[in-house]
Amino acid sequence: MTSRNKAKGSAWERAIVEHLRSAGWPFAERRLAGAAKDRGDIAGVVGVVIEAKNTASRNLAGWIDETEVKRNNDGAWLGVVWHKRTGKASAADGYVTMTGAQFTELLARALDIQPALPVNNEGEAA
Repeated sequence: MTSRNKAKGSAWERAIVEHLRSAGWPFAERRLAGAAKDRGDIAGVVGVVIEAKNTASRNLAGWIDETEVKRNNDGAWLGVVWHKRTGKASAADGYVTMTGAQFTELLARALDIQPALPVNNEGEAA
């Protein structure tokens, strides 16, 4: 990574941390790079791995795969990619990407409910 790209990435990580802190996660912080088992870019949100991306090119599938490895390294229940929106500086304007399975887990935890049992083609519990 060139120093210019590294600076862009670091600035985006700082923007995410500042946003999280202002939204009520006071322990959010950037992780130190270089760990043998990478656990994502942002720490301090218990159970969540955040991978920050600030690049014009998009590789959502690759980013999600990378985040899943880091989520497993951390033992977290949720892993997300928080990527910068072109032309916007605020992390609040960025995009957060996750798998559908993780989104339904997030909804279940947020609403404190158990997801419904999956159904088969006949509409019966599988």
